[in-house]
Amino acid sequence: MSNFLTDIRFLKGVGEKRAQHLYSLGIDTIGALLRYFPRGYEDFSNQKQIFDCLNDEKVCVKARIITPITEHKIRSNMTLFKFKISDGTAHAQVTIFNNKYLAARLHEGSEYLFAGKMQMGKFSFEMSSPEIREVGDCGILPVYPASKNMTSSAIQKLVKTALQNCEIEDVLPESIRRAYKLCDLRDAIHNIHFPKSEQALASAKRHLVFEELFVLRTGLMLLKNKRKITSQFVLTNDYTKDYINSLPFDMTAAQKRVIADCAHDMSSGKIMNRLVQGDVGCGKTAVAAALMYHTAKSGFQAAIMAPTEILAEQHYKNLSESLKDSGLKCVLVTGSLKKSQRQAAKDMLSSGEAQIAVGTHALISEDIEFKNLALVITDEQHRFGVSQRASLSSKGIHPHTLVMSATPIPRTLGLIIYGDLDISVIDEYPRGRQQIDNYCVSSKKRLNVFEFIKKHLNEGRQGYIVCPMVEENEETNLKSAEQYFAEIKDGAFKDYSVGLLHGKMKPKEKDAVMRAFKDGEIQLLVCTTVIEVGIDVPNSAVMVIENAERFGLSQLHQLRGRIGRGKYKSSCVFISDYRTGITAERLKVIKESTDGFKIADEDLRLRGPGDFLGSRQHGLPSLKIADLYADNDMLRLASMAAANLLENDPKLKKPENENLRKEIVSMYRRLNEN
Repeated sequence: MSNFLTDIRFLKGVGEKRAQHLYSLGIDTIGALLRYFPRGYEDFSNQKQIFDCLNDEKVCVKARIITPITEHKIRSNMTLFKFKISDGTAHAQVTIFNNKYLAARLHEGSEYLFAGKMQMGKFSFEMSSPEIREVGDCGILPVYPASKNMTSSAIQKLVKTALQNCEIEDVLPESIRRAYKLCDLRDAIHNIHFPKSEQALASAKRHLVFEELFVLRTGLMLLKNKRKITSQFVLTNDYTKDYINSLPFDMTAAQKRVIADCAHDMSSGKIMNRLVQGDVGCGKTAVAAALMYHTAKSGFQAAIMAPTEILAEQHYKNLSESLKDSGLKCVLVTGSLKKSQRQAAKDMLSSGEAQIAVGTHALISEDIEFKNLALVITDEQHRFGVSQRASLSSKGIHPHTLVMSATPIPRTLGLIIYGDLDISVIDEYPRGRQQIDNYCVSSKKRLNVFEFIKKHLNEGRQGYIVCPMVEENEETNLKSAEQYFAEIKDGAFKDYSVGLLHGKMKPKEKDAVMRAFKDGEIQLLVCTTVIEVGIDVPNSAVMVIENAERFGLSQLHQLRGRIGRGKYKSSCVFISDYRTGITAERLKVIKESTDGFKIADEDLRLRGPGDFLGSRQHGLPSLKIADLYADNDMLRLASMAAANLLENDPKLKKPENENLRKEIVSMYRRLNEN
């Protein structure tokens, strides 16, 4: 839009060297600079006299530097700069940490504005690391996420220059702005950076939050509509019931409901694009098996891709067993197959002799071809990049697509992350699934925990100890898997078989360790979160998670799902020395709840959407200003507005929607470049 897309190098005051520093902050264009929103504000308009300040009060004072600025080197990486200020009513001691550039710009005898927390020292007032501005810089001023080479004040000056020279055209159609009482984009951009008042700031934020969510939802709805194209694979005869009736156990009502959803999609004449979401152990794999059986019996081929060889082998073994009397053939495709085995699998798939393929990312190799691939399933989809999932689908001509995830996503966030998919949820467990006992203890109880583990091992069970890091780090007190393993294998657990598993090991090494654990050769596995997506080891009955405060709630829940999968009573112990604040609240949630969706909602409330949207594998832009928990109502409004707009203009061809269409195209182009 306009000169929004102009390279930041060409903004007055930037140049080549500074541009590199801006690129590192994700600012590559003038538009990106104007949408680099402040992380907070300092109010220099409401000034107070030093004498009237209260302890720990956040204030702004106008004062003169009355002493020389002295430098104090505390240690190799810490330098303090100290001086005193006065406004005629009282003195205050000011301390600046590690900022020689700021200290060099300050002069004894000159007057400045100091904004920050005022504290009562022994003999005078004190301010630590206040924001310091020239006296002329009054008003509400922005504070930006900065770097060593690009300070907040430097960014602020560049934003001022950009605002003076940039034409800003609205992304939102005027009809939408009117309907939702939003200011125009120029006012919003100006007031998000340099608000004229608190009311102007609130109005600016409202526009920008709505716009961000509206553009994203409109783009996802367009993508979803685009995918609703005619399918050449119309599976009218429902064979899923035959498969369900052949099982030696009863499926849950939730499993049957999800299978029915998918079977309906596959008979509709349109391509299925569906997500099946559910907790670890809810029976997603059985759902996938029913749909692959349904596809194969209809005369077509199906493929399922798993993130690890050992998980693929597990799927293959279970499928082969359940299909042994069906007349259908299933092949395994992984990277470690012998040349002759791989060639045999290739020939059976290309000829159509094999109707079902189970494998890892080896399935997307160029030499793997299918005769008539009609269904593609991705297991633990968050472990695959967008391009890998698309590559598997490209093996057929617009096959039906099913993605499965055991990572519970908050319902609000599901609208964003999976906005281009239809969603089915398996919200109940099969009968016989064990309830897990949960305990939160401090590190002082570690020896007691070790005895608790031994009790399970002595009864013939197996267990996990999960650490947050692979290697030791001197700067933290976190437990590392390597050090932990070294200590306990010759120490507390010298009489037991202990194994080590982490993400830096080679794939063959990891598979060998997991096989040994599955076969019972390893009793206790010290590991990192690499076991988050693992295999069924029904004999595992105890898990200990060290430094539990370092993990997200949903991740803790995923890890915990590795136990309780057999007939044995299982226990999970969370070790953490944090006993107050949000950390304590989070650990209380994981201790008291086993509902993955409730836990995910609490994770979103307590920690924000970063953990869910942080991965580029979702194929979505990160949100710059919207907060999916705080702005839940705005998301609902934006979704409703997007649906109404597309109902009247399904392809955004009307002139008033031109800028919106350009913004959506630009958004997806940036994603593809990443």
